Amino acid sequence: MSGAATNTATQSAAKRMATYFTSKDFRTYLMSTHFWGPVANWGLPIAAIADTQKSPEFISGNMTGVLCVYSALFMKFAIDVQPRNYLLFACHAANEVAQLTQGYRFVNYH
Repeated sequence: MSGAATNTATQSAAKRMATYFTSKDFRTYLMSTHFWGPVANWGLPIAAIADTQKSPEFISGNMTGVLCVYSALFMKFAIDVQPRNYLLFACHAANEVAQLTQGYRFVNYH
């Protein structure tokens, strides 16, 4: 692609994004539980990631196991629900990785 063609394609993509972000569909999405539920759930992986800097003596093995199962189940739910909720999936995938990291630290400590 030439520079002019690339520039035109970029402008076209930017225009489509701007049109979508100002649409009624996007505003409806922002006011739905499909958006705010996952946003609120991001507290779990953020806390787990922050906890990786703390001593492993404070890790609860039971709670870490439960949170691993919880996130695995909700990752499946996020894909099965229609329309698919990729924001919820990403949140629980991040939490799954963080909890598995905590579980590894717990096992190594004990």
